[in-house]
Amino acid sequence: MSQLTRRLTVAQALVRFLSAQYTERDGVRHRLIAGTWGIFGHGNVAGIGQALLETGEATMPFHQGRNEQSMVHAAVGYARQLNRLSAHAVTTSIGPGATNLVTGAALATINRLPVLLLPGDYFATRTADPLLQQLEHPVSADVSVNDTLRPVSRYFDRITRPEALIASALHAMRVLADPAETGAVTLALPQDVQAEAFDWPEEFFADRVWPVRRTAPDPAELAEAVRAVRAAERPLIVAGGGVHHSEAEAALAALVDATGIPVASTQAGKGSLRHDHPADLGGIGHTGTAVCDDIARTADLVIGVGTRHTDFTTASSTLFAHPGVRFVNLNVAAFDAHKLAARTLVADARAGLEALTAALAGHRVDPAYEAEYRAGKERWEGVVDGAFRADDDAVPTQTQVLGALDAVVGDDDVVINAAGSLPGDLHKLWRARSPRQYHLEYGYSCMGYEIPAGIGVQLAAPGTPVWSLVGDGTYLMLPTEIVTAVQEGLPVNVVLIQNHGYASIGSLSEQTGGERFATAYRYRAADGTFTGDPLPVDLAANAASLGMDVLRAKTVRELREALGTARASTRPTCVYVETDPTPTSPAAQAWWDVPVAATATREAAVAARDAYDRQAAARRRHL
Repeated sequence: MSQLTRRLTVAQALVRFLSAQYTERDGVRHRLIAGTWGIFGHGNVAGIGQALLETGEATMPFHQGRNEQSMVHAAVGYARQLNRLSAHAVTTSIGPGATNLVTGAALATINRLPVLLLPGDYFATRTADPLLQQLEHPVSADVSVNDTLRPVSRYFDRITRPEALIASALHAMRVLADPAETGAVTLALPQDVQAEAFDWPEEFFADRVWPVRRTAPDPAELAEAVRAVRAAERPLIVAGGGVHHSEAEAALAALVDATGIPVASTQAGKGSLRHDHPADLGGIGHTGTAVCDDIARTADLVIGVGTRHTDFTTASSTLFAHPGVRFVNLNVAAFDAHKLAARTLVADARAGLEALTAALAGHRVDPAYEAEYRAGKERWEGVVDGAFRADDDAVPTQTQVLGALDAVVGDDDVVINAAGSLPGDLHKLWRARSPRQYHLEYGYSCMGYEIPAGIGVQLAAPGTPVWSLVGDGTYLMLPTEIVTAVQEGLPVNVVLIQNHGYASIGSLSEQTGGERFATAYRYRAADGTFTGDPLPVDLAANAASLGMDVLRAKTVRELREALGTARASTRPTCVYVETDPTPTSPAAQAWWDVPVAATATREAAVAARDAYDRQAAARRRHL
């Protein structure tokens, strides 16, 4: 019996295939690839570009970007908002368009978030060789610049024949949909192959559902974890991004309410409990709260849920200081579950938490322990109030900007940040009201993520107020997608904080003996250093030139009014504020290992090395 076929180009076939892919979890189905971002050049305009046009907007929605890296960030913001159940594709030309994907791909893979990358590539037939923007390698003729995407992709293939697309596309969908495997997936598409016709089996275009399983914990692993919890006197849960991805917030709250075990949050996990839950201790680690880090230092059992245990969380292996501390890691990925020599629960976060709650029936921590962490939480609330408090007529500090925003947002607003000094202030101070409100990209901490990610969140959750918080350094990295927000009519709010340089790295430089070298945006002084007057840039005018409404605020009162106006607006709006540099943020409560010069002649570096050696002595390997 002959197989029914359809004659299409490779690009047309790929677009139609992608439009028929779905994920399903808890009986709810989602489009796996819900849209495509693109910038066209000779490497994709006649292939994927033509295919998108021919297939139509109703079948595959298209979003026009301004920078390839930004397009990936927007796709990642979209996927994160939708709990990794739906994603976007990104198409580029060959050459610089393709290599611009690398930073975004690294961000996606590090954060375990799905995005499909479709860069153009050189001619598979080599009839045009070398073609415009082709890298010629003297030894490996099959290497192209797209090979830079291999180490930052969870799956990579170069489609050199039409029929090769069938198996590769299926593998790509499997990886994108699997919470234990997901990240950036790259299908490099030679531009001649994109336009080549082939007779495709009709079954290739049938609707296909990829189940997102709630894997239950192994009974033996569960029993061992339960024994560890029952034996612990000072257990602590560390909630990571996996709690959100699994939509396990209610299951976490149920476990905590039943057992009294307190919860610390990573940057990705903040909001796993609402900020006013009595067991929510806030952020953990180098940017954590005092109460959280104090409890972590004395915890005898640390229960990681959906976390990667990065150096910011563990304070570079100095935070968990109890001599007998042990770890239980609940994670859908065995790679992460085995970290810190932990007892493992390789399972979906929600399924694992529900199983733990049932198995721990009747167990509760000592009332004295509960009273201790609750008192510490109350003291920290006073610290937050002090950092937010401001005179209405004063020029706001950065923490007072956050206080003004805190007074304006509702429970469902989304606050986005990734880099600079803001992540530390937010982790310590922000009062997360809902699971999706706190959107910090701190796996790659990529400057420039915030504005395009805001667009992705708006596409995923239309009508949700979105706040992209950026300093001047971050803004200058990647403001271009403001034009996209204007074009699409997406009311992303950008809070632009002007502090004339790299505030976070300036502070770190000072602490590590760098004396704030080259971290300020200033003219050169007579001695050649960047210590002259501030540069006369007007970033508010720049945002306005890209199409945003701009509100300038000079005082706390004006800032609060501008934020309220922006939240009510239906247009992309920038709230611009120049801040008072006076430090009002609480000091770091735990260490971060940034190696300092072991030998130097400058006094600042010598002193910094002495301090470094004292801190480094507390490092330990958890075996």
